[in-house]
Amino acid sequence: MREMEGLPGTVKTLEELKEVARQGINLLSLFDRDLDTPRKMLSSLLSRLDEERFHLAVLGQFKRGKSTFLNAIVGENILPSSVVPLTAIPTSLRKGDEPEVQVIYLSGRKEKLKASSPDEIRTLLDEFVTEEKNPRNEKEVSQVVVRLKSPILEKGVVLIDTPGIGSTFRHNTEVTINFLAECDAALFMVSADPPITEVEIEFLREVKKKVTRLFFVLNKVDYLTEEEREKVRDFVLSVLTDEVGYTRPKIFLLSAREGLRAKREGDVEKWRESGMAEIEEFLVNFLAREKEKVFVEAMSKKVSDTLMDVRMRLSLILTSFQLPLEELERKVTLFNEKLKEVERKRTAFEDLIRGERKRTVEFLEEQAEILRSAAREYLESVLDRTISEKRGEKNLEKLVREAIASSIPGYFERILGEMSRKMDHHVSEVLKPYEAQADDLINSIRQNAAELFEVPYSSLEGASQLIMEKEPYWVTHKWSSSLSFVPEGAIDAFLPGAVRTQRVKKRMMKHVEELVLHNVENLRWVTLQNIDKTFRRFTSALDERMKEALEATKGAMEAAVKRRREKAQMAAEEIEKLKQAEEKVNRLIAQLEGEPLTESS
Repeated sequence: MREMEGLPGTVKTLEELKEVARQGINLLSLFDRDLDTPRKMLSSLLSRLDEERFHLAVLGQFKRGKSTFLNAIVGENILPSSVVPLTAIPTSLRKGDEPEVQVIYLSGRKEKLKASSPDEIRTLLDEFVTEEKNPRNEKEVSQVVVRLKSPILEKGVVLIDTPGIGSTFRHNTEVTINFLAECDAALFMVSADPPITEVEIEFLREVKKKVTRLFFVLNKVDYLTEEEREKVRDFVLSVLTDEVGYTRPKIFLLSAREGLRAKREGDVEKWRESGMAEIEEFLVNFLAREKEKVFVEAMSKKVSDTLMDVRMRLSLILTSFQLPLEELERKVTLFNEKLKEVERKRTAFEDLIRGERKRTVEFLEEQAEILRSAAREYLESVLDRTISEKRGEKNLEKLVREAIASSIPGYFERILGEMSRKMDHHVSEVLKPYEAQADDLINSIRQNAAELFEVPYSSLEGASQLIMEKEPYWVTHKWSSSLSFVPEGAIDAFLPGAVRTQRVKKRMMKHVEELVLHNVENLRWVTLQNIDKTFRRFTSALDERMKEALEATKGAMEAAVKRRREKAQMAAEEIEKLKQAEEKVNRLIAQLEGEPLTESS
């Protein structure tokens, strides 16, 4: 066995990595079924490279200029703005060859609507994201995705216009915070009218706990003199530092309105003067490229691993035709015997994973019980506070119901976010030790083949393939917040106030318990589905990698045996074709892994 070594590769950018993948696909297309599997794998990886995105959420209170900013950055006046708050529906802007609006409903149904122009996109959005055309979201829209051509979107940036913060519905804020944790970065918009409010400060305190990359935009500076700009900037900076706890927060000063005008007029100088050029460059050249660098490093390993599999297949095919048929069959038999041991280890490994899944579910049940207790205590405090404040009111029971109903969505959205993060961390820690074991199991297949046939061998580290990134997805949950109506007893109206209050509290306590059980069960169920999905993904990824390793080794051997039985010798031109392919694959690997590779024993 000869393990191949190399220095750091020359591929640094996404486009360079795509080119390596394309060359690999073109090379493998010259062969028939022998190399069809790795060709499909490279094609799949190329698709993932094409789909890489940098998700940027844009936040801010109503009338801070979020829509105008996003219109300016994409260069089209497509997002509606309004003198009244829009509905709590996020809108994502993505690259697309043709203008299109996709509406995703709460039910999960998706509807694609073609648009011939930016004005038509705006008209379609009006129908779904404005309070005027979709009051209280009666159309039950979850989110809207807009696809269009725009330079910044073409560079892989996805812009997300989130609902305005400080909504009368607390749960909208909680949904936003949960969503932000899945984004790559966020921009928070403020302006000078007023510079920053208590609602925004409170929101930022919550966001700071969950979002590491948050940058700030001071918009509408065209209304201010230079002196006023500095004063407002210093004030915002002091609030963010002293009251929220940020250390040297980055603040961009700009006028989105002037930027939009400059972009539509094609005036480069005014675009720069508006402040939009600076933030555009920051988003594309710093944030997006920084993420691209991490992504390219991870995907380079996957492309390299696939090419190393190709190299092993080619080496096995060439070596197989140089061996006497009897010797080849003997080696294949020995390899199959070694595979039985690998299969036994795999069975034991999957038993361990099932055990970890069972223990994780038990941990979830413990957390659910803790949440029931906490939710019960919280809702009882709402009940007690409302009774204390409204004692003596004739419609006391109605007031208590309303107070409890309004407090439930925000509370349960918050604890759902906390539960999701806690369980994600728990599952990640549980599975982490098994990732290396999975690598060892997969590599043992290749190592056995390499040792038997004395061909180059490279250990592959595929743990990162087991847990995949998830794209940010806006989720709005329906929480049970209404109490079933139980009419007051006929004598309640004639009872003393204290006695009547006690009877109201007793009835409400019973229904609070029902709400706690129902909502925590919903939360537990959602979390359980996520746990099951993660463990299934882990085991299915392992199965897929086992299949790939067997295809690269056993599949290549069996194909070689079959061809040897059909013809004793391989044609000279066929051998030369395989050798040339092997050289080209080595060159591609060298671009990913380092300088021209040398062999070491």
